[in-house]
Amino acid sequence: MSSDQDAELAKFGRMAERWWDPTGDMRPLHDINPLRTDFIDTRAPLKGKRVLDVGCGAGLLAEAMARRGATVTGLDLAPELIEAARVHARDSELDIDYRCQSSRDLAIEMPGAFDIVVCYEMLEHVDEPDHVVDDCALLSRAGGQLFFSTINRNTKSWLLAIGAAEYLLNLLPRGTHDYDKLIRPGELARWCRHAGLEVAEVAGMHYNPLTRSASLAQSPDVNYFLHARRPEAGQ
Repeated sequence: MSSDQDAELAKFGRMAERWWDPTGDMRPLHDINPLRTDFIDTRAPLKGKRVLDVGCGAGLLAEAMARRGATVTGLDLAPELIEAARVHARDSELDIDYRCQSSRDLAIEMPGAFDIVVCYEMLEHVDEPDHVVDDCALLSRAGGQLFFSTINRNTKSWLLAIGAAEYLLNLLPRGTHDYDKLIRPGELARWCRHAGLEVAEVAGMHYNPLTRSASLAQSPDVNYFLHARRPEAGQ
């Protein structure tokens, strides 16, 4: 039986060939990639760490983390994206383990295998985001660090992240986001705690499409990051 997620995979799979074009459909991802990489690296230094990128797309973040010295595994269910990621990594002479595999299957195969688990711009595109959070917790080692980013669900986020970005400014293809699948910070924090994680920080992200710049913001009213930790064994 098909699901909304099947349609999401097909939608993003069709973008595979244009993913690495900094002026194309994924332009906002290119613009925010330095900030989202720094958000991880300043809180959990990447060098020498084993890192999992859940929902890696065609590898923008995975490559950025690999360039900072991490050993990276990238996970996505869209085969077109995984193939594009592999080709780009090979051309860039980067050794990244890309897998077309679900987070649940990898959690069964490699529980507790990663120092850092990242799931950026992905939870708002899946059928059961709370289950993905559970998988991320299982994939993190005891004492590991986890990073999520997504979009808040409120009137302001609809106006800016959907209305302006997709329909007024054409920064993203129309239909990229479904308002009903956006996630409030309290919901994501609750899923993290239910998965046995400790929430360390929630930070907003401001993106200016005119200057193509991104910065941290105090309020998580539109885009936001959540940093969590898996407690050490025995805690």
